[in-house]
Amino acid sequence: MTALRPERESGTSYGQSSADFYGGAGDQGTPYGQQPYGDPGAHGDWYGGTAAAAPAQGGYGYGSERYGAQTYGTEEYQEPYAQPRYTQAQSTRPQHAEPQQPYIPPADDETVALRIADTAVAAGARSGAPSAETADESPVGGRAARRRAAKRRHGRRGAGRPDPQTVETEPDAPTAPRSRLEARRQARARKPSAATLASRAIGEVFITTGVLMLLFVSYQLWWTNVRAHAQADKEASSLQDDWASGKRNPGSFEPGQGFALLHIPKLDVVVPIAEGISNKQVLDRGMVGHYGEGKLKTAMPDAKTGNFALAGHRNTHGEPFRYINRLTPGDDIVVETQDKYFVYKMASVLPVTSPSNVSVLEPVPRGSGFTEPGRYITLTTCTPEFTSKYRLIVWGKMVEERPRSKGKPDALVS
Repeated sequence: MTALRPERESGTSYGQSSADFYGGAGDQGTPYGQQPYGDPGAHGDWYGGTAAAAPAQGGYGYGSERYGAQTYGTEEYQEPYAQPRYTQAQSTRPQHAEPQQPYIPPADDETVALRIADTAVAAGARSGAPSAETADESPVGGRAARRRAAKRRHGRRGAGRPDPQTVETEPDAPTAPRSRLEARRQARARKPSAATLASRAIGEVFITTGVLMLLFVSYQLWWTNVRAHAQADKEASSLQDDWASGKRNPGSFEPGQGFALLHIPKLDVVVPIAEGISNKQVLDRGMVGHYGEGKLKTAMPDAKTGNFALAGHRNTHGEPFRYINRLTPGDDIVVETQDKYFVYKMASVLPVTSPSNVSVLEPVPRGSGFTEPGRYITLTTCTPEFTSKYRLIVWGKMVEERPRSKGKPDALVS
């Protein structure tokens, strides 16, 4: 189609031949014939020459017309290219022209920080510097810029949230069920089995039993002693007050009634003596009991002959006879009544015997070493400690009867 293009108004064509175009002696009317493409003056006016040296004629030169007033020889194509790109005064582009600056709208208080930030980003992009969005620092600007940058990075309100792609998920983290069936399966898996429930119940029973046993042991070994000592001390004080006021006289006593005090100086024991051996009325109240009822009835201390037999706890409830196994022959045992002191010397001991061996309570007790009637004392208690399987027996023989008017015997003074 090049050969069929019409000539310009000057009567020239684009050149006679390709040789004329590339440096031949082209026609004067040919724009490229005057200066070939390879001639230094062809484009030197654009990059290094002056505006006056630019081609003034049409064609492909940057003159007052772009592609000429007639394009492809017809008028219907003239309209799009009829407007000149450059005016006559500006026929050529200036040398090394600065790039056109972007349009910056007038600043206002609401968007000035945002536009400054955008301008800074654009300037950084032109200069090759990384922008605030790509750098590991907060964007330059005000709250609007920071809000927009945070929204682009993490969402509207997720500026402080970690990136889900960088967060390592735990291997044991539970996942949400995908369906109701899966949810029911997970619920059944979490539900403990019957064996688990049974083991839990048994464990709770054992724990409860252990706690109750601990409380019971604490009650028996500690609280019963505290309560029994308090009751025994109260009974001893009441008894001494009655003696001082003359309310009580020697004679028969009712079961549970206190009538004397037992002193064992070596063991630092001072405990009331009550009538009977009932646990509830006498022994559990921290006192020692006199065998004075039924077939087990024994003599009183003031009798001319006989065996004054006493019983007491070795453990718990005041435990007055706990250490009578430490007595040795010759140790003092004193019984104090309203009128007199009866002093006994420990003679012998029977470490173990059956609870049914009542012969130790006879007027001349068997196994004591006594062979004839006399004034004796017998102390009985349980053995071994914290059991009642056997009985421990201690015997003594009276060596002194001292009226209270003469003062305390030497056994109590020393």
